[in-house]
Amino acid sequence: MNEITGCVGGTNKGSLGVISKYLTLWILLAMAGGIILGAVYPQVATILDAVKIEQVSLPIAIGLIWMMYPPLAGVKYEELYKMKHQGKALSASIVQNWIIGPVLMFALAWIFLPDLPEYRIGLILIGLARCIAMVLVWNQLAGGDNELCAVLVAVNSIFQVALYSFLAYVFITVLSAWIGGAGAGAVVDISIWEVAKAVFIYLGIPFIAGIITRSVLVKKRGKDWYDNVFMKKLGPTALIGLLFTIIVMFSLKGEFIVKLPMDVFRIAVPLLVYFIIMFGISFIMSYRLGFSYDQSTTLAFTAASNNFELAIAVAVAVFGIDSGVAFAAVVGPLIEVPVMLGLVHVARRVSVIWFDQNGLPINRKITASVTGNLNKMEE
Repeated sequence: MNEITGCVGGTNKGSLGVISKYLTLWILLAMAGGIILGAVYPQVATILDAVKIEQVSLPIAIGLIWMMYPPLAGVKYEELYKMKHQGKALSASIVQNWIIGPVLMFALAWIFLPDLPEYRIGLILIGLARCIAMVLVWNQLAGGDNELCAVLVAVNSIFQVALYSFLAYVFITVLSAWIGGAGAGAVVDISIWEVAKAVFIYLGIPFIAGIITRSVLVKKRGKDWYDNVFMKKLGPTALIGLLFTIIVMFSLKGEFIVKLPMDVFRIAVPLLVYFIIMFGISFIMSYRLGFSYDQSTTLAFTAASNNFELAIAVAVAVFGIDSGVAFAAVVGPLIEVPVMLGLVHVARRVSVIWFDQNGLPINRKITASVTGNLNKMEE
């Protein structure tokens, strides 16, 4: 299976590549490596901050942009026309991703972190960043619908470019201000322009580059070569970019994760609750709507996964590398990766309980059988 390259191949359950399988371990090692680097070579902070892009050191900016570029280059934008055949699934996905998901994370962030505004904002940013990369891995592992996955990833990519800045402003500044009060914690005011700049730099630039890359190379070398040769080489570099960014970040401010273990725990709890509830709601909703197993699985993982690369990029660009917002965003993938791996096994188990051998919902099969018998009786 290719790692974070796109939804290719059939619907057979795949296997996880080495980088993806041990991503949590790699992230922990990257954090440790960054802390050690900063401790052994304190002057590294001065070197890294010598050149900046919008208050973000150049090495971090390069890492943030690069980790977004491969997944966006792997999106099959040309398959958006298939939306007309996936209207019901697309509608369900939009509700799950752009209404239920952000609202649920917003609620959990306020419930679990009312006294820690920066960590709360970090979680809200994660909740608004809908997954366009790792969901491809989870979907293939669980035997989801790869064609539907390609369509939903393309749609989420476009929605994020269009809506992320606006929604971040609404949830962080407007809605939080309504809730904020005595004992509720400080409400951080950010402008929509601040978020928009960060989104353009760290999502817009790789988004445009991804479209150009795919368009040019598919025309020159063909779709099969692009998806199965080029993206197999380019795809894994997204995680390398993520790990590089984490090393650099923690070489500057990594001592906080050692000094604040309880803070990590407090961030982890609402994230864990979010992933489980979001997956459960989306899967049950899809099942009740009559979707097949592969479609339900794709919808559930698309809704439950998050684009932590974008959340980290916006957190660092808007609030700074040493902020609690950036710290919370980095904790995100530490929790998401093992939880999603666990949910892959849950989905596989549910496939033999709720669905028949053809992947159709058992309740729909029973309903159709009963309806058919009643019609025969009437005749």
